[in-house]
Amino acid sequence: MKEGFLLIGKITGVHGIKGTSKAFFYSESLSAIESDSLILLKNPEGLEKEYVIKWVKPHARGFLLSLKGISCREEAKALTGSELFIKKEKLPELEDGNYYWFDIIGLEVYTIEDKYLGRVELIIPTGSNDVYVVKDKTGSGEILIPALESVVKKIDFNLKIMQVDLPEGL
Repeated sequence: MKEGFLLIGKITGVHGIKGTSKAFFYSESLSAIESDSLILLKNPEGLEKEYVIKWVKPHARGFLLSLKGISCREEAKALTGSELFIKKEKLPELEDGNYYWFDIIGLEVYTIEDKYLGRVELIIPTGSNDVYVVKDKTGSGEILIPALESVVKKIDFNLKIMQVDLPEGL
């Protein structure tokens, strides 16, 4: 994978006969996915190719994506299953206290008493707040930690650690 690119979605199928793809994006916002911007596709066999986006728009439970150089259904069908990547620098700046999932996943988690809990492996969106899935080194145990200011006390991206104050019973 090229350095500086971030996985943002996947091509799930085709739409129509003019080379349009159906896509699922891992983000609700399309602010970083715009016309004339570069997108990298990695097919299931691992081959990578860059394309320029013609247009993208919401459709049903996903999105429709048109890429320059893809003009018929057969060409679009060949892209099905490909992962979609954009350059990280295309992402908008976030307000203080907000983070991208890729910044959180992989952090080592400790309690405020310095007890090691594990590593953030996954994030589950619940509507009211995200939940961090923290797995221990053996991979057999996991803790679900709500992404709340009252629980997550400190994040240090330089040291790649998160410090939490777990509520009673968690």
